[in-house]
Amino acid sequence: MKICVTGANGFLASNIIRELLSRDYQVVAFIKTGENIATIKDLNIIRKYGDILDYNSILEAIDGCDALIHTAASTALYPSRSEIQHKINVEGALNVMNAALERKVSRVIHIGTANSFGFGTKENPGNEEAPYSCGRYKLDYMDTKCEAQQKVLDLVRTRNLPAVILNPTFMLGPYCGAYGSGQMLMAVKNRQTPGYSRGGRNFLYVKDAAVAVVNALTMGNTGECYILGNENLCFKEIFGKMAAVAGVTPPKLYIPGFAAKLFGLLLTGAGKIFGFTPVLTYRSAAMSDDFNYYSAEKAIKELKLPQTPIEVAIKEAYEWLEAIGKSDNHAG
Repeated sequence: MKICVTGANGFLASNIIRELLSRDYQVVAFIKTGENIATIKDLNIIRKYGDILDYNSILEAIDGCDALIHTAASTALYPSRSEIQHKINVEGALNVMNAALERKVSRVIHIGTANSFGFGTKENPGNEEAPYSCGRYKLDYMDTKCEAQQKVLDLVRTRNLPAVILNPTFMLGPYCGAYGSGQMLMAVKNRQTPGYSRGGRNFLYVKDAAVAVVNALTMGNTGECYILGNENLCFKEIFGKMAAVAGVTPPKLYIPGFAAKLFGLLLTGAGKIFGFTPVLTYRSAAMSDDFNYYSAEKAIKELKLPQTPIEVAIKEAYEWLEAIGKSDNHAG
């Protein structure tokens, strides 16, 4: 089978492509023109360049493909409101889905986010039935991903789009970038994390997510959503695991929610004035004060989602970040 993967040079996609190749699938990597392809440059894949906002380039990329895995998205949390993010995450997703319908692709995997469902506690974590609750953060990333998910589900109902939606939680592992999980990991390793807030997240090994995504080509039901997750950990717990793997002292200072929000507000203002992306914003500070916990029971049962200990993900992420750090230093 020939599988097209959009956003092919991204964190999750780089792992998905390796999982596909390990199972002898032929891979067409759809890459935004001009982007760095360091994570996939040495792989035996077909490369197609274009943009998910350019409908014709999508049609060309998926021509002759049996299935499509749509991972391309804007995941930025700053600025909190972004017109281009809506274009990419909603209009771009619709372009991809309509192209799949036009080319009569037999299976579509749409990568959403667990944040499109309501979160819960460790005792009662959120699941695929819990209504969206992240609108409180007023972040276009989450709002647009939730909107795109609903539009994909509408196409399943109205036009028989053969789509399954997978919703990862916070992923850790190799091929991560300098922001997001990579930034969090290096901040702990370099002892730049001043402390921890009271909240937490569900954490997932990116290679486990990739296994579930490829399994979904033949498992799972059309029109269904599946949360991909593993360990629900508060920030004190996850920072402790990261520090243990890195061999450093974990952050010990508890930072109350009001203090984190105030610091985030100050950084947000400074970012607007001086033109930099703050490591913490008021809205991300508000999110870090909540318990974004989820259950992956459905995906474990129906997609055979593995549950690798998160320490493995942390170790491989650090190894990758160290490797690219050495490469960057050598190139300099």
